[in-house]
Amino acid sequence: MAGLINNLLILLLVFQNSCLGFRNPLSVFKRYKDTTRSLSSECLGNNRPVISLGLTDFALDIRMPGVTPKQSDTYLCMSLHLPVDEEAYVVDFRPQASMDTVHHMLLFGCNVPSSTENYWDCDEGTCTDKSNILYAWARNAPPTRLPKGVGFKVGGETGSKYFVLQVHYGDVSAFRDKHKDCSGVTLHLTHQRQPLIAGMYLMMSVNTVIPPGEKVVDADIACHYQKYPMHLFAYRVHTHRLGKVVSGYRVRNGQWTLIGRQSPQLPQAFYPVEHPVDVSFGDTLAARCLFTGEGRTMETHIGGTASDEMCNFYIMYYMEAKHAVSYMTCTQNINPDMFRNIPQEANIPIPVKSDMIMMTHGHHHEETKKTDDSFSLKQPKREEEEVLDQDFHIEEAVDWPGVNLKLGQVSGLALDPKNNLVIFHRGDHMWDGNSFDSSFVYQQRGLGPIEQNTILVIDPSNADILDSTGKNLFYLPHGLSVDKDGNYWVTDVALHQVFKLGVHDKEPLLILGRSLQPGSDKNHFCQPTDVAVDPVTGNIYVSDGYCNSRIVVFSPNGMFIMQWGEETSVGKAKPGQFRIPHSLTLVPEFGQLCVADRENGRIQCFRSETGEFTREIKHKLFGRELFAVSYIPGGVLFAVNGMPYPGDIVQGFVMNFSTGEIIDTFIPVRKSFEMPHDVVASEDKTVYIGDAYAKTVWKFTSTEKMEHRSVKKAGIEVQEIKEAETVIEARLKNKPVSTESQKKWEKHHIVEQASPGISFVLITTLLIIPIVVLLAIAVFIRWRKTRVYGADADHKLESSSGRILGRLQGKGSGGLNLGNFFASHKSYSRKGFDRLSTEGSDQEKDEDDGTDSEEEYSAPPPPPVSSSS
Repeated sequence: MAGLINNLLILLLVFQNSCLGFRNPLSVFKRYKDTTRSLSSECLGNNRPVISLGLTDFALDIRMPGVTPKQSDTYLCMSLHLPVDEEAYVVDFRPQASMDTVHHMLLFGCNVPSSTENYWDCDEGTCTDKSNILYAWARNAPPTRLPKGVGFKVGGETGSKYFVLQVHYGDVSAFRDKHKDCSGVTLHLTHQRQPLIAGMYLMMSVNTVIPPGEKVVDADIACHYQKYPMHLFAYRVHTHRLGKVVSGYRVRNGQWTLIGRQSPQLPQAFYPVEHPVDVSFGDTLAARCLFTGEGRTMETHIGGTASDEMCNFYIMYYMEAKHAVSYMTCTQNINPDMFRNIPQEANIPIPVKSDMIMMTHGHHHEETKKTDDSFSLKQPKREEEEVLDQDFHIEEAVDWPGVNLKLGQVSGLALDPKNNLVIFHRGDHMWDGNSFDSSFVYQQRGLGPIEQNTILVIDPSNADILDSTGKNLFYLPHGLSVDKDGNYWVTDVALHQVFKLGVHDKEPLLILGRSLQPGSDKNHFCQPTDVAVDPVTGNIYVSDGYCNSRIVVFSPNGMFIMQWGEETSVGKAKPGQFRIPHSLTLVPEFGQLCVADRENGRIQCFRSETGEFTREIKHKLFGRELFAVSYIPGGVLFAVNGMPYPGDIVQGFVMNFSTGEIIDTFIPVRKSFEMPHDVVASEDKTVYIGDAYAKTVWKFTSTEKMEHRSVKKAGIEVQEIKEAETVIEARLKNKPVSTESQKKWEKHHIVEQASPGISFVLITTLLIIPIVVLLAIAVFIRWRKTRVYGADADHKLESSSGRILGRLQGKGSGGLNLGNFFASHKSYSRKGFDRLSTEGSDQEKDEDDGTDSEEEYSAPPPPPVSSSS
């Protein structure tokens, strides 16, 4: 019996130990409560530097303790001890500063700050041991959040125990009123282990001299990379007043790959690396800062004052934990000759509007006068300017069963007002070389109309068919759209007509064009390809088509309004010229209509009210043809190219509408694109592509960018943090938080953060309950045996239960021994570098049918033969 009691005690201790591993962080902070700083009353919230954000997360407010610098170019430092002993991960930075008073801020991680005072002059140094740069801010840069799964490791056995904040006050004229400054940064930390460890790579020039009056001066930096692979996900540039553009590259086998390029006169945030870049052993990292000496009467050197210059290119990267290096620097130029091959873009200044500058890195010009006590950085407004979240990647939803639907040639896709997918397909009809004669008259009328339902409404989640219509109406379906009232608008290239269909109406509500009669006047079409309906005016836009090259506009009741467009002339296609306007998408936010100009391999956009040409989007990646285009609110454009020519890749594209740049490309995992014919996307960036030859529809969804194994693209969110930030900021500033925001935020954290810890404790409890029940049964059996067989059974039972508990203890000890999570850091030693060394002043085809491609017979002469659908 004594042995049984001992084993029960062991189990109790094991369970208690596992629970302690998931204690609320508030208990950890109790010992920190008495060490909070005594700060100026002007620094709201600074007397509460630690805020719990749930079971595993907390916020740390690192602020200057109410300082008033007395002279310009003052560097002040302060330190804050990490309030936990266990390792933690910084996953978010939120600056609390204005360029009105602060030139820049740097946040270091180390173990021994240079001073124990509340704050000190940074001339004394930042840290006495090695230090790592964790964060840098200047020029009203917005908040920075790391990608999911990535964090800067601090605490524990190998991470930094202290944060040291360095603030450079450029022009102290802002302190004429003797106010106290509380600038700093708020960190979001978590105890949840991050699989990827973030680090900072700093490239900087230390010996550049800018002659007075010199128009162009280059500062070049290059170093060999000789460590484990790292994945780059963000960059930041920094110069002072004379910098025009800073560019960074990876050079591999003579090929220059852009990491990032930006004007240092814009907000000096960490910007996302647009296309994932990995750096491996043997690569070279190179950077160039472009300066001008115009306006200077003396040489300008690298230095720490406002009249000096800096050339810094910061790279945020992540590595696998076992190989992680938290900080690296490059201050050399190991191969000056290589810069003869630097891409020309590095030598082209990025123009910046004057209202973006307002001040030069926090230093007022002498003639600048402040009219009030507030300051804000004005953002330039362009007619088409958008705030576009580019932090996503499109991937196929491989578990979506819709790819297995039995369909004919898929010609059109749309979304109805309920966000259901609508498919327009050709059933048992096909477009081939016998479909039309040389005058584009349909030759297969004897087949009769398609007997199957050609319009299918599909549940977007499980691909169930919710509704169907369109039986015995069409011969060769093509384009499809759905208006705001849920009506279907379709085109039929055999009938040369456009139809409006009600959801439950057996007959069309409106027909445009003459049945089976091709033509090019106001009442005829020639193989019309697509239709779009303006949600505001109700105007109808028809792309016409394979044998006409125009856009035709009708009123809501079908009256002709206008048309524009012409056939492409010999040579380069001009604006407003088409060679098969194949797909339409409206851009209501900007009052534009965009057209997939298929055989010209481009997108053309026009004013929807006037037909005035506004822009062309064309990329080499499009190849020779661009089949379809779709726009969603928020400035995102989706497109898909068509059948492959030699050297072309059939794929989907995601583009920034305002700039036209490609954000992402995507292809399916199941099956392959053969001739993707249409694309449609929803506001949550769910994308559907229908393929005429593969006779299928793929669903793609957006995921966060992370370039590592199964996650495809690295990204960095530069945004205003919403509900959580509202709560955190209110707490830090002792402001009341609305009940709605508080509940929403707490619900989010309960779901997102508490679940890992709770689930582990729950599982542990569930495992222990059967053991306790088993032991209770064993006790009962032993008691019965003692009564029946006497004391001899005591030894037998004790031996048996001991073996059981022994096995359980063996398993338990293996599972509960957490050990060391990560290998020790090899932080870069900064010994020998003074504060100038960081930022001194800132430191396809259908194989079954065997037929030729449709377009060989549909494109009008005299253009070269092409394929169509």
